[in-house]
Amino acid sequence: MKQFKLFLLSLILSFSIACQQETSTAAPPDPKADPHSSSQPNEARTTHLDLHLKGDFDKKNFSGYARWTIENKTGATEIIFDTDNIHIEKITLGKEEKPAEYFLVARDSVLGSALKVPIEPGTDLVTIYYSTGPNAPALGWMEPSMTAGKKLPFLFTQGQAILTRSWIPCQDTPANRITYTASIEVPLGMMAVMSAENPQQKSADGQYRFLMEQPIAPYLIALAVGDIAFRPVGQRTGVYAEPAMLDKVAWEFTDMEKMVTTAESLYGPYAWGRYDLIVLPTGFPFGGMENPRLTFATPTVITGDRSMVSLVAHELAHSWSGNLVTNATWNDFWLNEGFTVYFERRIMEALYGKEYTEMLAQLEYWELLDEVKTLGDTSPDTRLKVNLAGRNPDDGVGDVAYQKGSSFLVMLERLTDRTKWDEFLKSWFDTNKFQSKTTEEFLTFLQKNYLEKYGVTANVDEWVYHPGLPANYPKPNSARLANVEKAAVNVATVMPDTKDWTPHEWVHFVRNLPENTDVVTLKKLDKKFHLTTSGNAEIKCAWYEVAIRQGYSPEILPQIEYFLLNTGRRRFLMPIYTAFKEVGRVETARRIFEKAKPGYHAVSRGSVEELLK
Repeated sequence: MKQFKLFLLSLILSFSIACQQETSTAAPPDPKADPHSSSQPNEARTTHLDLHLKGDFDKKNFSGYARWTIENKTGATEIIFDTDNIHIEKITLGKEEKPAEYFLVARDSVLGSALKVPIEPGTDLVTIYYSTGPNAPALGWMEPSMTAGKKLPFLFTQGQAILTRSWIPCQDTPANRITYTASIEVPLGMMAVMSAENPQQKSADGQYRFLMEQPIAPYLIALAVGDIAFRPVGQRTGVYAEPAMLDKVAWEFTDMEKMVTTAESLYGPYAWGRYDLIVLPTGFPFGGMENPRLTFATPTVITGDRSMVSLVAHELAHSWSGNLVTNATWNDFWLNEGFTVYFERRIMEALYGKEYTEMLAQLEYWELLDEVKTLGDTSPDTRLKVNLAGRNPDDGVGDVAYQKGSSFLVMLERLTDRTKWDEFLKSWFDTNKFQSKTTEEFLTFLQKNYLEKYGVTANVDEWVYHPGLPANYPKPNSARLANVEKAAVNVATVMPDTKDWTPHEWVHFVRNLPENTDVVTLKKLDKKFHLTTSGNAEIKCAWYEVAIRQGYSPEILPQIEYFLLNTGRRRFLMPIYTAFKEVGRVETARRIFEKAKPGYHAVSRGSVEELLK
C-alpha cells in the first residue's frame, strides 16, 4: 500500500509538472514544498476565503460554497486544491461566475483527492460549490446525549494536521496563509463560533458572520456550533461553554487575562485582538487546539481545582509559536510544539513558580524517555526534523517534537542567559510574524542572530538531524517528585502523607506504585483517597490503568466503563484500552468500545480501532 501511495503521488506530481512546462513563466521548485498537500501555491495560490455554508444536523453535513481570491504571478494555467470526500457541485471563475471545468484526481488514502481547476492568467476568483460527506474526519457531530445539556446537538471541527480539506476545499498546507470571512447558517437556538471575531450571544435568525483579518494556515480555520453561552473573565478574555458548564468553566480559567499579560511581557504584544476559550463536549479528541482567537478545549480540564491550567498556557503560547510563526510543513512540526512547550513553561514559572514548573518538566521528560524507548533511540522519528512523506502527519505528533524540541531551546538559552535568549526569541517572532518557516530557516536565523552574535557554539545538527537524545540534554530534577516516588515504594507498609500534593504528584504516585502492589493495598488506597471517583481525569486515567494491570479492575469496572463512555480524549483512551488488551481482556475493551465509539471523534475512534483489531 505504501508503494502504491508513493506511486500515485509521483503520478500526480508528474502530471502537474507537465502542465507547468507548457508555460515559460513557471516558477522554480518551492523550497517549502509540502509532501502532505497536492496544491502548488508557488504556481497559483489562494490568498482569501469567503465561506458561505449551511449546517444540516440531520444529514450531518454542510453545503454552500467557498469563494477563493487567488494570486497567479506565474501565469499558471491551473490552480490545485486539496479535498477529501467532498461532493463538488460546480465551480465558477471570476465575479461573473463563468462555469469552469475541473478534474478530481483519484483519492489517495493520506492526501485525499487533488482538485485541478483550469484558469486563465487574469483569473482572480474561483468559487467552489460543494457539500461535505457525512463521515468527514474534520467534523465532529455530537448527538444531544453526548452534550452537557442533553437537548441540542453539537458540532466542532478539527483541522490539524490535514483535515480541513475534508470540510473546505483549500490549499491545505501550512506554507500558504490566508485571511477569511464566513457566513454560517445554523438551526435556531444554536450559536456558531469560529477562529475569528466572534459573537457573544445567540442570533435571532441562526445567521452568523465572521472575519479573520490576519493571515493564518488553513488548518487553523475552526468552527463550533451548539447550545453555547459566553462569559468574560477579563478585558480581552472570555470563555464559551454549554450553559450547564459555564460557571465551572469561568471559575477554572479565571487567570486567562494574567496569562496573556505574562506572555506579552516575555515575547511581545498579543497580535490577535481577543483571546477566548471554548470548552467542547466530551467527544473532542485532544486536550486543546490553538485555533486563533478561540482555543478549543476538552472538558477533562475542568477539575474544580485549576490544576490543569497549563493547558491554557500551552494553547495561549501557540498565539506566538504556531499561529504567528508557523511550521512550513509537518516535517517541521517541532517549530510549533517545541517552542510552545518552552513558552508554556515560562508562563507557568512566572505565575506559579520554578518548583511547580520543574515538576511539570520532569513528568514530561519521563514521557519522552518512554517514547524514545518505544521508538528506539536510533529511529529517525526521534529527530526533530522528520521525514513524513507518504505517511500521515499525525505520525509526527509525539513527545519528541514537544519535549525534545523544548529542551533544545533550554539548552540554547543556557549558552548565554535568559535576557539575551528572550531578546533573540522576541526578534524571531517579530521578524517572521504571519509567516511560515522551515527548520532550516530557523537555524539560519539562530546562527546569525544568536550563536554568532554572542560568540557561542552548540551541537545544533546533532539535536535537529540525529536520532536519540544528545549527551547535553538538560535533564529536569524535581525534589517534590522524588519524595512522591519514595512514598510509592513504601505504600504497602505506610500510607503516604498527601496533605499538599498537587494532581501532578498524585498521577506520579499512582504510576510509580510497585508492580507487585496487591489488590488489598489498592483497595486501601482507594478507600482512603477515593482515586476511582477522583474529579481529575489525569488521576483517573493513571489509576484505572494500574487497576487493570494489577487485577483490581473487576471491582471498579462500572466506573472505568463510565469514564470511557464519557471521555473522548485520545490521551486517556489509549492507555486504558491498551492495558485491557495487554492483560488479555481485549473482549472487554471491544465491548466497551462498541458502546462508546459513536461519541468519539474520528481521530480517537480510528486510534482505538487500530489498537483493538
